[in-house]
Amino acid sequence: MTFKSTRNSFLIAISAIGLLHAFFGFSLGWLLLPSAVYLALLIYGSASIQSNFYAPVYCHADIAEKEIALSFDDGPNRKYTPQVLSILAQYHAPATFFVIGKNIRGNESVLKQMDVEGHSIGNHSYTHSFFIDFKSLQGFNHELNQTAESVFNVIGKRMKLFRPPYGVTTPNLAKASNGLSYNIIGWNVRSLDTTADSAQTITRRVQTQIKPGAIILFHDTSDKTIQVLKQTLNFAKENGYKIVSVEQLLKIEAYE
Repeated sequence: MTFKSTRNSFLIAISAIGLLHAFFGFSLGWLLLPSAVYLALLIYGSASIQSNFYAPVYCHADIAEKEIALSFDDGPNRKYTPQVLSILAQYHAPATFFVIGKNIRGNESVLKQMDVEGHSIGNHSYTHSFFIDFKSLQGFNHELNQTAESVFNVIGKRMKLFRPPYGVTTPNLAKASNGLSYNIIGWNVRSLDTTADSAQTITRRVQTQIKPGAIILFHDTSDKTIQVLKQTLNFAKENGYKIVSVEQLLKIEAYE
């Protein structure tokens, strides 16, 4: 179900109730039911990135081959991103980093290292603010363009991958990303490595969800992620999984 089909169903429902009221005295109180359902679906569609409610989102690849992709949000981080890059280099594993534009200043060398070492870079907005989902279309365009320019000024490439902050989608976000020709990238394995859970718990959570075509969400912002990443790469190797980039897994382009 998409936003368009949900909206059309809602309009049909309230029109039907309106006609029943006009011709048969049907209580208008019944309007509360479709309104409540409509609101619930809007909330679900916004919060669940895998719902494809407002826009098509790549959350996994439908393949039989034992290939998976690693993704990292919220960098570049001066302390932890180099550690993540070091581990990835040891295992010859590519990854995709969804960067926050405001974090690039002062970390240009880290961004360059990502690119030079063969990792892809995606857009994760400029501010990643708590209220970002209330922005207008112009506001979202500004967020995406600011980060795009910051990345281009460092590596000379125009990104085509975008991951919404918090995994929340809205009509304006969908319009902005579509207008700027971004592919929206989600995940189907959420590590929850920013929670208070122990590294052991997070590792177990990730490993139990790994299957062919999986896209794993990490954050290059903590010690726990470093520990979990090592265990995840060992698990993948022991179980015959190949680590590939998000764009290779999905057969799309990371840059223009």
